[in-house]
Amino acid sequence: MNIDTGIATPAHIVRLLARTPLFGGLCSAELDRLAEHASLHEVDRGAVIYRAGELCQGLHLVASGQVKLCLASAKGHEKVVEIVDPGQTFGTAVVFTGAPYVAGAQALRDSSLLLIPRRAVLDELDRGPEFCQRMLAALSRRVQRFIGDIEAYSLHTGRTRVVDYLLGCDAAQGHVPDPDGARSLQLAHSKGTVASRLNLTQEHFSRILHQLSEAGLIRVERRTIHIPDVQRLRAASD
Repeated sequence: MNIDTGIATPAHIVRLLARTPLFGGLCSAELDRLAEHASLHEVDRGAVIYRAGELCQGLHLVASGQVKLCLASAKGHEKVVEIVDPGQTFGTAVVFTGAPYVAGAQALRDSSLLLIPRRAVLDELDRGPEFCQRMLAALSRRVQRFIGDIEAYSLHTGRTRVVDYLLGCDAAQGHVPDPDGARSLQLAHSKGTVASRLNLTQEHFSRILHQLSEAGLIRVERRTIHIPDVQRLRAASD
């Protein structure tokens, strides 16, 4: 595991925690207690943070960079189950149980990761209901995302999944449409990673992009997707 421990003061870690949805809004005493036990790690792109089957170290927070959570078959095939962006946490569920990780975690980019040991998280849960509610809300959001994934894999065609993904990227990047509804967006990940996240093979994903391009709904330039008319593309997912 190619991970170097970064040097960060408790005050710096408190600022990192305070900027995140999960920890922002906690009182200074709560942030100070978590920061006292937390450590910041610099992770190279491609580094394995942990593997499926390893025991839980604690709660991870992406301060910068990007991490993928993935399952691997005995034959080496990989399924990306989640992509974790800055400000988001991972390893949340097993913090409660201490069970081994079900999915592995790997850095998609050079990343800074904050690790809060499991014991520190459990101690904070024992101190009051507010932190418990925050952790339960985080778990609930994750369950809802996974249910949405299962619905998409089971009930939606590959074409619909790709169109919905592109529209979701567009919304996440906060674009203001041109008067004619045209805009461009950047794929945040490699096509192979996106395909796996959508439960498609890379070949199937590329074929769908080609079909959308042939229909004049998108134009692809490497990782840049040009959308001439967002409403037409949205209609293509129906």
